[in-house]
Amino acid sequence: MEQLLCLEMDTVLRARPDPNLLFDDRVLQSLLTIEERFLPQFSYFKCVQKDIQPFMRRMVATWMLEVCEEQKCEEEVFPLAMNYLDRFLAVVRTRKSNLQLLGAVCMFLASKLKETRPLTAEKLCIYTDNSIKPQELLEWELVVLGKLKWNLAAVTPNDFIEHIMRKLPLPKEKLTLIRKHVQTFIALCATDFNFAMYPPSMIATGSFGAAICGLQLDDVDQALLGDNLTDLLAKIINTEVDCLKECQEQIERVLVSSLREGQQQQQQQQQEQAGPRNKALDELDQSSTPTDVRDINL
Repeated sequence: MEQLLCLEMDTVLRARPDPNLLFDDRVLQSLLTIEERFLPQFSYFKCVQKDIQPFMRRMVATWMLEVCEEQKCEEEVFPLAMNYLDRFLAVVRTRKSNLQLLGAVCMFLASKLKETRPLTAEKLCIYTDNSIKPQELLEWELVVLGKLKWNLAAVTPNDFIEHIMRKLPLPKEKLTLIRKHVQTFIALCATDFNFAMYPPSMIATGSFGAAICGLQLDDVDQALLGDNLTDLLAKIINTEVDCLKECQEQIERVLVSSLREGQQQQQQQQQEQAGPRNKALDELDQSSTPTDVRDINL
């Protein structure tokens, strides 16, 4: 008898952009109409959360981003998970000991909506050093779904990327690079609570402005030059130029701050490996924000 060999590849299927949706301006207008329905309406740190501080949200967001990157999740998963987290925290007072659990649940839900192969409860628990159990995560899943009223198909900045990209005079050979830079800026914004109440379209266009400026593509087309680009982007999403310019500048400041923090952490690690640290560095460490997610459970 002939042997049958299984040649199936362990590949992940990715959906391609649908031109019928991408080239219909009614889709973009619909996104612009409903995008603010899925935003927290106020800063929950001021009136809802008493135990959770902004730096704790940032720590959990950074951990969630690292998990999504290591698991090679779709780019939409992390911003969508952060949308769930912010909307939940805006209505439910939560203990800091449950914040990482909430982050895991939000990734669990977002991956179910966006991934061909969603993250499993067991795998997410491993990423918490097994500080939470799969059953606990599944129980919280129902709680989060209830508080979000099962409205999971939230509009995120990623939903605007292809719509904006096709309306800009971008060089075809640079499209992949530009898209990657924009997605990086969007993820960076999702880790910073200052952007939590910005319309997703504003974050998307601000990220395009920052990416194109950073890649120095203004010599390709005059429309990509400074104020010309800002005017064009503002027109695409029908917003005020000044608001968009302020958003882009804030994104660029967050990038600079993030790069600076990364350099400081790298230098600190190098000094720790080189030998005993001096007193000044020890004092700096004592006054700095905790960098381990588990520290917020203490």
